[in-house]
Amino acid sequence: MKKIFLLFFSLFVLFSSTLSISPASSPKSSPTAPSPKPLVPTLPQSPDTTDSVPDDITRILKKAKIFSVLIRLLKSTEIMSSINSQLITAKTGGLTILAPDDAAFSNLKAGFLNSLNEGQKIELLQFHILPEYVSSSNFDSLSNPVQTVAGKDPTRLPLNVNALGNSVNISTGVVNASIVGVVYSDNKLGIYRLDKVLLPLDFFATTKAPALAPTLAKAPKGAKENSSSEDQDEDDEGKSKSGAVSLCGYFGTNLMLFVVVVAIMLS
Repeated sequence: MKKIFLLFFSLFVLFSSTLSISPASSPKSSPTAPSPKPLVPTLPQSPDTTDSVPDDITRILKKAKIFSVLIRLLKSTEIMSSINSQLITAKTGGLTILAPDDAAFSNLKAGFLNSLNEGQKIELLQFHILPEYVSSSNFDSLSNPVQTVAGKDPTRLPLNVNALGNSVNISTGVVNASIVGVVYSDNKLGIYRLDKVLLPLDFFATTKAPALAPTLAKAPKGAKENSSSEDQDEDDEGKSKSGAVSLCGYFGTNLMLFVVVVAIMLS
């Protein structure tokens, strides 16, 4: 009897230990929501976001190796330091830079940049900067005309963005450009490569010349001759009349004298 009890007790302990070491079912992991697909691709030569400092625009553009003209303009106009300062001090908002590459600048008319004065160069660069951060998947959320650092004047500085499918096109009224890649992007700064330089309409606005004062139309030759003939006839007629008046005056005076003489003789 004691042996049977020990046997059952051993089986019970063995069965309990088997249940305790059985693996517990793991909870099901919730599926993660897919991130929005960027409208424009990231460039192969783009610097990694972990390796770049977002407040150092020069370093980011230099590492891409295709923005030497843009870097030179940013430095010469001192806009680079202004952008860096704004990124350091800004807590919200951020900036978006539409960066034309060297090929885009080379397609400009020869001597175009040299023909701009300092104020125009500053306006040209400000026209490529948006005063807010726009991610590569949010260009379709912008409302036209888009405001730039240069201002928001649809008659002088129109900038319209059209995002369709995987392409982002930008029109200024003078140039139609496209965003061809992402140079840098975080939650504070976005730099996008352009295939053309965005030229403001303001650079090509011409002032209308003042209207000329109306001039008198020349009289036809025939009319002029007729007018001269009429004037001559009037002069001749006037001379005839004045001659007749003089003759009448002469005879009238002599007649009066004759009458006076006869009256004296008769008296």
